[in-house]
Amino acid sequence: MHSERHRKIRALFDEYIEMYASRDDRLTTRFSENFSGYTGGGDFLVKNRDEWEKITRQDFSQVQGRIRIELLDISTQDLSDDVVVVTAFFHIHLPVPDHILSCEVARPVLIFRSEGEDWKIVHSGISIPYHLVSDGEVYPLKSLQEKNRALETLVEERTRALHESESLYRLLTEDTMDVIWKADSNLHITYISPSDQRLRGYKAEEVIGHHVFEMFTDEGIATVTEVMRMRREAEQDGTQLGFLTFEAQHRCKDGRLLWGEVFSKPDRDEHGRIIGYHGITREITERKRMQDEVKQLALYDTLTKLPNRRLLSDRLDQTLAANSRKACYGALMFVDLDKFKPLNDRYGHFAGDLVLIEAANRLKSCVRKMDTVARFGGDEFVVVLNELSMDKAKSKSQAEVVAENIREALSRTYSLNLKREGEVDTIVEHDCSASIGVVLFFDHEASQDDILKWADKAMYQAKVSGRNAIQFYEAEAQH
Repeated sequence: MHSERHRKIRALFDEYIEMYASRDDRLTTRFSENFSGYTGGGDFLVKNRDEWEKITRQDFSQVQGRIRIELLDISTQDLSDDVVVVTAFFHIHLPVPDHILSCEVARPVLIFRSEGEDWKIVHSGISIPYHLVSDGEVYPLKSLQEKNRALETLVEERTRALHESESLYRLLTEDTMDVIWKADSNLHITYISPSDQRLRGYKAEEVIGHHVFEMFTDEGIATVTEVMRMRREAEQDGTQLGFLTFEAQHRCKDGRLLWGEVFSKPDRDEHGRIIGYHGITREITERKRMQDEVKQLALYDTLTKLPNRRLLSDRLDQTLAANSRKACYGALMFVDLDKFKPLNDRYGHFAGDLVLIEAANRLKSCVRKMDTVARFGGDEFVVVLNELSMDKAKSKSQAEVVAENIREALSRTYSLNLKREGEVDTIVEHDCSASIGVVLFFDHEASQDDILKWADKAMYQAKVSGRNAIQFYEAEAQH
């Protein structure tokens, strides 16, 4: 559904629910002249709008105080450009002491149709176990008030049995794209809605009886395990957690991976012990993709795809912490490309961008996966080496080997294809080198700013000494 129409229909639905809860007669103005609907207390179809208004006013006169609607879930689906179906699930709390009706799950279905400038309700139906309704009633107030405690217990038992039956779950899930599931206390699936087959490709019989971990990737299993640990610790402290929400990758039958947002809540017996779990899984693959794009823009350089200064700061913090735990040295290199400005001046920024991209790739090829290569700005790069030796002299030797590899890699001739769309190939060769400043650091003896400042100073000394050189910032000069 288009997002703007989605917001419009959701607003109309919320307005409808508010009017219904507050017993507002203006509710009837929302119905189309061609309205039809099924009554909540019966199974017959009303095709006359005036008759439906009478039923609505009967409802309002029977329960005059405000009722409370507890929304559990909502699904919106396009049928055509001008017809939208809204399906919701909620509890109805009447302003009476009896709580039997509030235990039931109501499922209203509203069909909106665009009529001129407005959206009107052309059909309404609500599914709820109204087994206590008497003739002339919309809500079973008289019956509820007349039943004694024994009858109430019997109704609760039947309602509980109904909730546990698979038929009720089919009723709840037939119109939703989200996956509704149920598992026992050992995390074996006991029910899963048909939406899972549409989403992941597995039939219900291929899932029921299997452990929930089979749905997830290894990373997803780790997430579920952590959520279970959090719940277990809370239970031990006497805190009963309700719904917990987490995101995890799911496996599909055709080998695809998709992201799902999982809402999970425990089922408890009369003593409060957890006897199982139920919940809803909603696909969020596209949302995760957009979040990753935003993260990429926020933390990575758009040209070279290297970490930017913000992410570099985080990585350097992690390196300092890790080196402190393992009592070993780290190294930071400030790398500045020589003879970069003349290339830009002669061939333009397009040529300069090609050099920066190639330089980034060469830098990454010179370090380990655990190390960090970041673009600091312009033609400047920063390399962070993690977990070198516990011995300073050996660490310096290790850093010097990497720095020399970087110097040699960046000194190789750059072959640049300056061809633009619709033009012939234009190959330009450019000789470039790098001035590299290196500083060793240990534990938290220095701040990030100091480390960067010292490496920058060493790089400047390398450039002054004739470029295409490596210069260490000596530790004794740091104090």
